[in-house]
Amino acid sequence: MAESKVVTARTISPIMFGLLSVVIGIVAGLGAVVFRGMIAVFHNLLFLQKFSFTYDANVHTPVSPLGPWVIAIPVVGAVGVAFLVKNFAPEAKGHGVPEVMDASYYDKGIIRPIVAVIKSVASALSIGSGGSIGREGPIIQIGASFGSTLGQWLRLSVWQRIAMIAAGAGGGIAATFNTPLGGILFAVEIMLQELSVRTIVPVIISTVTATYIGRLVFGDHPSFIIPHFEAFSAHTTNPPMFLAYVVLGILLGLVSALFIRSIYAFEDFFEEKVPGNYYSRHMSGMLIVGIMMYLMMTFFGHYYIEGVGYATVQDVLTSRLTLMGLLLLLFVLKLLSTSLTLGSGASGGIFSPSLFMGATLGGAYGIGLGWIFPSLADHAPAFAVAGMAGVVGGATGAAIAAVIMIFEMTSDYQVAIPMAITVAVAYLVRKLIMTESIYTLKLVRRGHYMPDALQSNYIYLKRARDLMQKRFSAVAATQTVEGCGPAASSEHGIDRFLVSNQHGIIGTVTPVAVLDALRRGRSGDRMGDLARQDHVIVAEAKKFYEVIDAMKATGASVALVAAHDDSARAEEVVGIITKEHMADAIAGALEYYSD
Repeated sequence: MAESKVVTARTISPIMFGLLSVVIGIVAGLGAVVFRGMIAVFHNLLFLQKFSFTYDANVHTPVSPLGPWVIAIPVVGAVGVAFLVKNFAPEAKGHGVPEVMDASYYDKGIIRPIVAVIKSVASALSIGSGGSIGREGPIIQIGASFGSTLGQWLRLSVWQRIAMIAAGAGGGIAATFNTPLGGILFAVEIMLQELSVRTIVPVIISTVTATYIGRLVFGDHPSFIIPHFEAFSAHTTNPPMFLAYVVLGILLGLVSALFIRSIYAFEDFFEEKVPGNYYSRHMSGMLIVGIMMYLMMTFFGHYYIEGVGYATVQDVLTSRLTLMGLLLLLFVLKLLSTSLTLGSGASGGIFSPSLFMGATLGGAYGIGLGWIFPSLADHAPAFAVAGMAGVVGGATGAAIAAVIMIFEMTSDYQVAIPMAITVAVAYLVRKLIMTESIYTLKLVRRGHYMPDALQSNYIYLKRARDLMQKRFSAVAATQTVEGCGPAASSEHGIDRFLVSNQHGIIGTVTPVAVLDALRRGRSGDRMGDLARQDHVIVAEAKKFYEVIDAMKATGASVALVAAHDDSARAEEVVGIITKEHMADAIAGALEYYSD
């Protein structure tokens, strides 16, 4: 296990943790810059046969001088991706976020450092060669990998490693999309196991730092430029308008479920039905994507579905794409191309395809409503924005982050409330159809289940005095087993005998051990001979998890509760805590969350 590398664990101070969060934010921000630069290099070399770091994903790629041979570009990229993933980091395959979640919940925050390197190169090659995937999965995995590596190098406690993973993930997504609030909320909804000041503050620090780095390089402007919805604002209090967004939300919830099913159906198809190895499967999938790209350029003048697809989203938001039939075609082709790309083995995210599908379907929906209700004819971009948020929130399960991120990416408040309605309905509909999100389903398929909710650790509020029981009896080490026999019977309800001599407590004896000695004819044995020294002494004010830590560290089966930690006198013990007592306390706390 990778965990064996961590010899000892320590918890650093909040100030030091904050400083490390700044470092994580800087690396996440620079990682986003380098990653986008690599995408530009691969894209320009493969499509345009020139070396350049300049690439605006919001502008359509010019016609490649390769002509029909552009079909081969995704295939060439597939060879490189398969080589990197197969030989160096299998974790880099796919959309990345599930692997980070898996490390946080099932591997104590351990992510191999090589993952960041391979993920960045493989994903940049996938996207740059035309793969129909997004940037968010790779940059999340890159930032999270650095956070985990730093935590391992410093031998930090598990909770601090996981918080650093969330800080790296939030910083990466904030820097690449210029969405600081969205980055924070994404980390909170998807990455963090615990919500508290000690975990959220590092995420905030890292995310703000990474956003600053991103703005220095990419500029302080939203990801998409859209016209302000002045005309739309007049209809925000109109009940039929909100009903239109509810219907859109229902549609997007169905689409989100379809998207999730499609990704994993294609993954199973390539693994089980397509002969050959990883190389041939990925190449065959990307060959189909290449053909689709070429046909789009031939018949419609742009590659459209190639790469992150932001140019198409921008066209929808600025009403340059207004043909309902073409928008629906683009939606279907993006769903198919993304499923082919990821299903055959690419490395990249699902956030950008979600934006594309939401924008095209939402735009088509708005155009259709405009035909029925002429007063809504100019509102297609508003429905497109809501569609973007709806697919992201429905598919990923990060509903709050979806609303905030799309708001930050478009910077128009007028559609915020309808967008929130759309996301809520889309999330609910998808949840009714299938419980798992596009992230958690991958983990469930390997038997790793994720929590359905973020709940307060009510049991952690309990102190030792709240957990302890007073069903114990203090006896001298010289006391005979026969003398303790009556007290050991079940009717007295004794959980432990506390055995001591003139020097202090020497151990504990269970009633079962006393009765067993009597059955075997050892009534004359002394209690000191039966005493087991598997106890630990804790103060009354110790918290639940501190008691657990103390018992785990010493291998104790029982904690003796006293006024002071260092007390070793039987008369100062006021209660005992056994593992059974802890189980009962946890069961009692579950009443707050059970139906």
